Amino acid sequence: MTGGVQVTGEGLSCRRGDRLLFAGLSFSAPAGSLTAVTGPNGSGKTSLIRMIAGLLKPEAGTLRVSGAGAGDEAAADLLHYLGHHDALKSQMTARENLTFAARWFGVSGDPGMALERLGLKRQADLPVGYFSAGQRKRTALARCWMLGRPLWLLDEPTAALDADGRALVLDLIAAHAAAGGTVIAATHDPLGKDAAEIAVA
Repeated sequence: MTGGVQVTGEGLSCRRGDRLLFAGLSFSAPAGSLTAVTGPNGSGKTSLIRMIAGLLKPEAGTLRVSGAGAGDEAAADLLHYLGHHDALKSQMTARENLTFAARWFGVSGDPGMALERLGLKRQADLPVGYFSAGQRKRTALARCWMLGRPLWLLDEPTAALDADGRALVLDLIAAHAAAGGTVIAATHDPLGKDAAEIAVA
């Protein structure tokens, strides 16, 4: 992970079709912070995460991703977005998926170490097409950890996980923030006692 990243939103509004999801939303998520985006289904949690990732433009307001010695134009190189679709290749093994990601993004991460960190050492050489939804989620999070980008944007990171899996992922997220990373996660589940909150409605 290279340096810290701060995310700041001022007066953000989001509209999907003819529906205004939220308006006048302001927040600041500094480096080393853990922030939960909360709200009922359909309130705009995923839309806000996608907006920060640069995949969706706000209808109004300003959004700034800065830090790690780079300006806003380099924000895409600072973040890792994990949405509902895990972007894993089902015919490839978990190790092959992470090896492909490391080569694609030009990093020297260790796929085996990443999979072991997420409790998948025994499954590393199995095609992910045979994995449960929870195992796929942990594989995708192993990729996120391996790539080492400072800003993690996560959409329901504990969905489909059992109790042990949730504890493992929450520990991973907390460790990333403690090391100076920034985590913003849309979630219905608590992220920990030190998490800040962005409530959308």
